[in-house]
Amino acid sequence: MILVSLYPFRVDRSNSIHTTLTIVKKLDGKVAVVTGASKGIGAEIAKHLAGEGAAVVVNYASSKEGADRVVDEIVSTGGKAIAVQANVAKKAEIQQLFAETKQAFGKLDILVNNAGIYEFSPLEGITEEHFYKQFDLNVLGLLLTSQQAVKSFGEEGGSIINISSIVSTLTPANSLVYNATKAAVDAITKSLAKELGSRNIRVNSINPGMVETEGARTAGITESEGRRQVEAITPLGRIGQPHDIAPAVVFLASSDSAWITGETLYITGGLY
Repeated sequence: MILVSLYPFRVDRSNSIHTTLTIVKKLDGKVAVVTGASKGIGAEIAKHLAGEGAAVVVNYASSKEGADRVVDEIVSTGGKAIAVQANVAKKAEIQQLFAETKQAFGKLDILVNNAGIYEFSPLEGITEEHFYKQFDLNVLGLLLTSQQAVKSFGEEGGSIINISSIVSTLTPANSLVYNATKAAVDAITKSLAKELGSRNIRVNSINPGMVETEGARTAGITESEGRRQVEAITPLGRIGQPHDIAPAVVFLASSDSAWITGETLYITGGLY
């Protein structure tokens, strides 16, 4: 009879009486920073990374309660995590985020640029405030966190995973600025992959379709006619859930994707 394990493992035979099996997780010994991780997709990513053995820094801008809840859930299941407040549109706060990461865990291997904001407006409603609010966080913030992460990665390199969006190519109406920020993220991903590849730093992006999150529910998106229209043209017939996105982040953070960089992975239920 052949026994097949779903997980890799090590066998410890040092004790002559007992033999123990130690499950080897994909991210054992790794340290990850996940921005915007107090809820939604970011929270699920943090929990999945921790579930595969990574120590996780749960970044948040304002929701300390949410971030603490994510940390508590990780720690209660045997993982390692801390919550760190930082507005990742501000360089000084980003520097503090990474300083606290180093102080807590000593190094960095993975950065997930998940923090982002969206506001919808037709052309005539666009203002400077509307533009800069989204570009400062979605684009400049991503660049500044990546800049700091590169300084923090060791000689073995690291993995940067950018959470973009299907809107970068689907380009729905009345979201001009948001669409533009995510198109910028896609371009940055490809450019950084080329720039950083010689240092063994991989850069990839994940572009989700519509996902049911706390923010989407608060904005009324998940109960809207727009949701029904999206589901009607989506081959798999539904919008996504945060747990549909997180496993792909684990893959791109792990050695399973060691020869993948500069790629954009669409997770959309087949909608393009």
